[in-house]
Amino acid sequence: MFELEWLKPGVFIGSIVFALIGVLVFWICFIVVDKLTPYDLWAEIIEKKNIALAIVVAAMCLSIGIIVAAAIHG
Repeated sequence: MFELEWLKPGVFIGSIVFALIGVLVFWICFIVVDKLTPYDLWAEIIEKKNIALAIVVAAMCLSIGIIVAAAIHG
């Protein structure tokens, strides 16, 4: 019989917990990278419209996300 494994309460709650942990780890990593840079990333991207920096930050966000996902999955 076909079962929906992901609808079981333990699996569902575990997924939510791991997602929250992943977002928390991602946010902490982003803050650390922001503090390590010599300028304010948000102001540079939003106020000064620095597209090159926005692309670098987007790549960094994707990289951190992939690392967090791999750590949680594996």
